[in-house]
Amino acid sequence: MLSIRLARNGAKKRPFYHIVVSENDRIPTGQALEILGFVNPIAGSGEAVRIDVDKAKSWLLKGAQPSKTVLDLFKKNQVL
Repeated sequence: MLSIRLARNGAKKRPFYHIVVSENDRIPTGQALEILGFVNPIAGSGEAVRIDVDKAKSWLLKGAQPSKTVLDLFKKNQVL
């Protein structure tokens, strides 16, 4: 089964997350099928969230299940 979830990147105490599509049994930081966007929780005046809406909708139609956090991000950014 496919899932859409956050994969943590960045340095120690400076988190940066990619929104990725991957197999459910793989680790989140492993090989992703596609990167849909990013979340930067410590962004100052810069861009904090970017989501490729077309790609996200495409993967949702293919049956990928978003995690709770990603689902909240999608709702907040009008993907759903």
